[in-house]
Amino acid sequence: MPSINHRIYWSSIVQDSWQLFIAKTENGLCYVSSPSGSFEEFTAYIKKQFPSATLEINDDFLAHYSQELTSYLKGSKQKFSLPIDVKGTPFQQQTWQALKEVPYGQTISYSEIANRVGRPSAVRAVATAIGANPLLITVPCHRVIGKNGTMTGYRGGLAFKRFLLDLEIQNSARN
Repeated sequence: MPSINHRIYWSSIVQDSWQLFIAKTENGLCYVSSPSGSFEEFTAYIKKQFPSATLEINDDFLAHYSQELTSYLKGSKQKFSLPIDVKGTPFQQQTWQALKEVPYGQTISYSEIANRVGRPSAVRAVATAIGANPLLITVPCHRVIGKNGTMTGYRGGLAFKRFLLDLEIQNSARN
């Protein structure tokens, strides 16, 4: 059976000193880069996950996603409403769903996520699934911290993780 060639639309968001690459299939958002991520890193991910896809820049097609992310980064949006289209194993999908249930402005440990997905002894597997999350910010892996409350690794970098957590904590305190 021949593979179907489909388009992945992409755009970029520039906010302060950060640039984020975002991509969307016809079904929803499929990638949000880290602020330090290169265009090459972005295209390598898309080619791996969607080998028959063609990348096409389309700022208009991603305008609603760009607006939601920009509003979030400015502190005026707390939830994302637009559809996502993320590929992963069933375990990754389950882990990412648990991340989406962590409330804005709150943090959770890897072991708590492992408990939520019904695999309390799979903390390392949960950490690996979280690290593979292709939708930074929108699937809030930045809300995961070490069991002892320490900042842990983040694809977006620890400074960006701290920025996101501080932003959420400040905005939660206002509401």
